[in-house]
Amino acid sequence: MASFNKVILMGNLTRDPELRVTQQGVSICKFAVAVSRQTKLADGTMKEETAFVDIDAFGKQAEVIGKYFIKGRPILLEGRLRLDQWESQSGEKRSKLGVVLENFQFVGSRADAEEGGVVPSQNVAESHQEPVERLVEDLSQNKGVKSKPVYDVQLDEDIPF
Repeated sequence: MASFNKVILMGNLTRDPELRVTQQGVSICKFAVAVSRQTKLADGTMKEETAFVDIDAFGKQAEVIGKYFIKGRPILLEGRLRLDQWESQSGEKRSKLGVVLENFQFVGSRADAEEGGVVPSQNVAESHQEPVERLVEDLSQNKGVKSKPVYDVQLDEDIPF
């Protein structure tokens, strides 16, 4: 059976990223993102639902996130779900669902970054400053393969609706 494991999230960092380097020289960055969704209740009031997602980044991406991101900064990311399972000291089985980062995008303007005291260098900004709409389109499709908009689809006249 085929399977597919892809996550696309846009939210704000809930804490400063924690960057570490293993003995083998691999950079690992751990951070969390808050992702909110608003829903309308039956009485017409709006309710905000927030999910907090733990993210693990590796290699060069981990280094860039550790250097240029701070708590509160928005990020658009693509990754895959990973289930970590372990046994606690008391013998209880534990598990946690998280995301392993595959790609990310700076979100917001350079002025927003400067207000937060973080200014990415020119080469990092150039390599990651595509418009958000383009990145979401690329991620949701096959990396730049453009599909026709729904309104271009021609329906057969014999369809009874």
